Amino acid sequence: MDIENSPFENRLDISQLNHVAFSIREEIGKVIQGQERALDLLITALFANGHVLIEGVPGVAKTLIAKLLARSVNTGYSRIQFTPDLMPSDVLGTYVFNSHRSDFEFNAGPVFSNLILIDEVNRAPAKTQSALFEVMEERQVTVDGVTRKMDDLFMVMATQNPVEHEGTYRLPEAQLDRFLFKIKIDYPALDEETAILENAVERKSASELEQIAKVVSADKIVELQNMVNYIVVDPQLLRYITEISAKTRTSGSLYLGASPRASLSVLRASRAYAALEGRDFVTPQDVKNVILPVLVHRVILTPEKEMEGVTVESVIKQIVDSVEVPK
Repeated sequence: MDIENSPFENRLDISQLNHVAFSIREEIGKVIQGQERALDLLITALFANGHVLIEGVPGVAKTLIAKLLARSVNTGYSRIQFTPDLMPSDVLGTYVFNSHRSDFEFNAGPVFSNLILIDEVNRAPAKTQSALFEVMEERQVTVDGVTRKMDDLFMVMATQNPVEHEGTYRLPEAQLDRFLFKIKIDYPALDEETAILENAVERKSASELEQIAKVVSADKIVELQNMVNYIVVDPQLLRYITEISAKTRTSGSLYLGASPRASLSVLRASRAYAALEGRDFVTPQDVKNVILPVLVHRVILTPEKEMEGVTVESVIKQIVDSVEVPK
């Protein structure tokens, strides 16, 4: 992804966005070797004002990537380790008695921050997962009838292990639908893993996070997120997005298709991706570049297709290929 230079003459000045994105990528690149696709999607989600679900086997730097992104932004950061005994109040907060004032006061939970890392999100039961529904969608928390708004910059980055099933719970579909992307992190290539070892040798005892500088403020991120809303989208592309979503609902291979929220997510992600490519307008290729991570966690295969070994990714690709691309 070219996030620094653009060959186009834009009507909207997105040079600041490109520069900030390039700086974030440079900082994370000091530690992370490879994983270009994952980093592109993570930065896209940041500017699209969306949440991400990061999936991968243990040891591929899922948590580290999220921590590095948070480190590069000068804003609040909170980490929540999900466990089977975690309660909603452990996430949202609760009222505690203040003996000095003889009154109850609200003790805010760790979700009241800007960039939230939820580690092993699928280890908490449905009761705790449901505590995230309101805050992820409406950017607010209601406790005992009192609603508290989150800051303008609010992003949830959740990790999960797709292999281990002991002590884990399936995420509710309503929660999955609130994640803009599902980002899958694979094992690094041989050269990339060698570079990881070389970096560890050069770093000696220094912490990975100590290498990362804060390159942008929260207010600037919010300003750039608002700018993304002005990226031009042709009406034919809007039709293209809705046709893809509609076909997932009528596909014989899928038990559950994409919701209207999924179509809106494709729109937001396409705009942010176009901006990071250095353009103030969306192309069909931008849609194709984000459609898979937007839809892969939102649709469900039929039991028959699961038994046949069909993958969600292959079905989505077939659907996208079957829809005529706007000229």
